[in-house]
Amino acid sequence: MDKLLAKIERLEFHQKLLLGMIRSEGHEFDRLIIENNLDEKEVREFYSLCEYVSKEMEEQKAEKFVFYTPLFNEFIEKLNPKLDPSEVIHACLKQKIYIDLMKVFQKNL
Repeated sequence: MDKLLAKIERLEFHQKLLLGMIRSEGHEFDRLIIENNLDEKEVREFYSLCEYVSKEMEEQKAEKFVFYTPLFNEFIEKLNPKLDPSEVIHACLKQKIYIDLMKVFQKNL
C-alpha cells in the first residue's frame, strides 16, 4: 500500500512539473482543472452551473434587467470551492468558454 501511495505522489509531482513545462495558451481553464485537482463530475457541475446561469442571464436580459450582480453572487456561491472566481472568469475568457457570461461577470470583479 505504501508503494502505491508513493507512486501516486510521484505521479502528482510529475504532473505539476509537466504543467509548468507546457504552454497553457488556449487551455487556461483546462489548466485550472488540473491545478485544482477537479474530477470529471466537478467539471460537469461547473458546466451545468454556467449553462443555468447563462439561461438566467438571457431571461433577465429579455426582461430588461441591466444589473447582474445577484446572478454573479449566485455563481460565486455555487462555484466549486476549489476554484477562485477571478481565475475562472479570466481563464474562461481566454479559452473562449461562455464568453458573454464571463464578460458580464468580469465587470463584477
